[in-house]
Amino acid sequence: MTMDRYARQTILPQVGASGQAALSQAAIAVIGAGGLGCPALQYLVGAGVDAITIIDPDVVNISNLHRQPLYGAASQGQAKVAAAKAALNDLNGDVRIEAICEPLTPANVAAITAGADVIMDCADSFAATYTLSDYCWQQHIPFISASALALSGYAGGFCGGAPSLRAVFPALPSNLANCASAGVLGPVVGVLGALQAQMALEVILQLEPSPLGQVITIDFTRQHFASFRFDGAPEPAQPVFPFIAASAITAADAVIELRAVEEAPQAVTASAMRTSVADLQAQRAVLPAGDRLVFCCRSGLRAWRAASVISGHDTRPIALVALGDTPVGPTTGPSH
Repeated sequence: MTMDRYARQTILPQVGASGQAALSQAAIAVIGAGGLGCPALQYLVGAGVDAITIIDPDVVNISNLHRQPLYGAASQGQAKVAAAKAALNDLNGDVRIEAICEPLTPANVAAITAGADVIMDCADSFAATYTLSDYCWQQHIPFISASALALSGYAGGFCGGAPSLRAVFPALPSNLANCASAGVLGPVVGVLGALQAQMALEVILQLEPSPLGQVITIDFTRQHFASFRFDGAPEPAQPVFPFIAASAITAADAVIELRAVEEAPQAVTASAMRTSVADLQAQRAVLPAGDRLVFCCRSGLRAWRAASVISGHDTRPIALVALGDTPVGPTTGPSH
């Protein structure tokens, strides 16, 4: 390893030789190699973190390049993780990079983040965020999460001794707006991704005050930055409406498919009941028998809304399934 590469950071009293040694032995899992992940990955690799696992199922799309400068037009159509690994290897060949081209789910979160000292949420997915927070809380792993939309967003440090993301954000947002539907300006996610990298490095370097237990918000409509600490935020007694993988559905579950036939010709299971949040709100749907209610939709947001409606008058345990854009046939999970 060429120490000249890290000279400008090792002269910092907060880093030094011991801090650089800590970075050179650290492992970080980064879920999402898009607008947040690109700057985060570049700064982590530049700092000399020993091992980085990149998890993302998507391909490079030219419509995203304004906020994903790690890629170029020549990378269009390539798996993001493969294109990212190539670019990052060129940036710093000393860093070991593993590329995993698959979506994160409750079923694989433990396997694909195994050995990580810090887990970073750079994904654009409600289900991934809450799945990661629940896992990191259970495993006592520092969790750095960020979210951006339009000209604002936040980055925060959770778990690993601090409260989980559920303690700060107990409910999903009221709408499904994301970067694709509402838009985002590139530098907004660039700032937040850089903040995530800074927080992760501070965790590894054990700097004080710790970024765990802190949220930083940005709002470029007012050129405003703010932050708050939440060290004393109460943790929910148990995860409210936990996400599960479709493969975790059992024959004893009452499965409710919230995707319309036009959206998903095949329901998540052969015997799943199809309905909508509106029908549940209007009490036009009679839920099937089963030990546990399992609400399924694409992103998890409709499932969360349905669970919120039903939980007031149905005492059964509730779980959510976010199926993403990949069609899931009736063979996934058991038929009742």
